[in-house]
Amino acid sequence: MKKFFILSLLCLIAVFQVVAQSKEKEINFAEQAAATLDSIYKHYGIKNENLLRENFPYDESYKASYLAGPEQGGKGNAYSYLWPFSGSLSAQVARFEIGKDKKILKDIKNKVLPGLEHYYDKRLPVGYASYVNTAPLSDRFYDDNVWLGIDFADLYLNTGDKSFLKKSEEIWQFVESGMDDKLGGGIYWCEQKKESKNTCSNAPAVVYLLKLYKATGNKTILEKAINLYKWTKDNLEDKEDHLYFDNISLSGKVNKSKFPYNSGQMLQSAAILYEITKDSKYLKEAQEIAASSHEYFFQPIASNGGNEFKLLKNSDAWFIAVMLRGFVELYQIDKNPVYLNSFKENLRYAWTNLRDENGLFNKDWTGKKKPTKKWLLDQFAMVEMYARLAKI
Repeated sequence: MKKFFILSLLCLIAVFQVVAQSKEKEINFAEQAAATLDSIYKHYGIKNENLLRENFPYDESYKASYLAGPEQGGKGNAYSYLWPFSGSLSAQVARFEIGKDKKILKDIKNKVLPGLEHYYDKRLPVGYASYVNTAPLSDRFYDDNVWLGIDFADLYLNTGDKSFLKKSEEIWQFVESGMDDKLGGGIYWCEQKKESKNTCSNAPAVVYLLKLYKATGNKTILEKAINLYKWTKDNLEDKEDHLYFDNISLSGKVNKSKFPYNSGQMLQSAAILYEITKDSKYLKEAQEIAASSHEYFFQPIASNGGNEFKLLKNSDAWFIAVMLRGFVELYQIDKNPVYLNSFKENLRYAWTNLRDENGLFNKDWTGKKKPTKKWLLDQFAMVEMYARLAKI
C-alpha cells in the first residue's frame, strides 16, 4: 500500500511538472522579448544617445543595400537608417500591448521617440527621412512612414493619448502625397524616385487607414481603405494562390517576387475589413491568403525536441514579423490555432537554436549559417514576434 502511494505521488508530481513546463513555455515569450531587447540595447546602443548602430559588430564600411540608389547608401554609417530604427517602436508597442505596462510606455516616450525625432524631416509635407537630419538630405520612403503611422495609431488606440493620434494623422498626410492617378491609383515607394508602386507601401497603408478609422470613426477614411485594398488586389495579387507580388512599375511591368510581409499585410487588411464591415468576402480572402502563406513561406515538417512543425523559410526576420501581424489579426476572428501554433514552435526553436552568445539571433532558420554580423532590424523583429505571441 505504501509503495502504491509513493508511486502515485511520483506520478502526480510528474504531471504537475509537465503542466508547469507547458505554462512556462507560454509565459516565457514575454520574458524572451524583454531579454532580447536588453541584448539589442547592450550591443547596438551608443553611449549618451538615443540612436543605435545598424549592425553588430559595428562596421564603418557598411552601405545599406535596400535604399533607392547607391548614392543614398553612402551617407554615413554612424547610425542606423530609419527603417531598422523604426523596428524599436514596433517592438516596444507590441510589448506594451501585452499588459499596458507603464514602464514600457515610459521607455517609448523617453528613449524611442526622442531617437525617432533625429529622422524628422521638415520638407513639406513633413515626414521621416531615411537617415538622420544632421546628415545631408536623404530620400523619404512612403513605406517607412506607413510603418511609423501604424505604430502611432496603435499607441493611440491603446492609450487614448491624442498626441499619438495627431502624429499618426500628420504622417498620413505625407503618405497620401505619394498617391496619384497613374496606374489608376496606388502609393509610390520612394518620394524621390517615383518609378514603382509597391505592395509594401500600399498593403500596410490599408492597415494604417483602417486603424485611423477605428481611432476617428471617419467614414471617408474607411472608403479610402476599401479603395486602396481593391487597387492593391487588382494590380498585385497572384490570382493563382492569392499571395502578393512585390511591385508594379509605371510601365505596367509586375515584379513577381513574393515576400512574407506583403501577403501578411493584405491578410491583416482583409481581416480588419471583415471585422469592421462584416462582409464575408473579406474573411474568405483573409483565410485564402493565410492558407497559401502557411504553405509558401514555411518549409516542410521539422522537429524540435520531439515536436514536429513547419519551419519558416529564410527571409529578413522583420518580413516574417509583419506577416505574423496578419495571422494574429485573423486568429482574433476565426480562432483557428493552426497557423499561430506554427509560429510558436518556430519561436521556441529559435530561442534554443538561433541565438548566439550575445543573445542575438541568426536569420538562418535551419540553424546552419551563423554569420558574425547581425542586422538591427532582424533583432527587433524577434522582439516583436515574441511579444505578439505572448499576448495570445
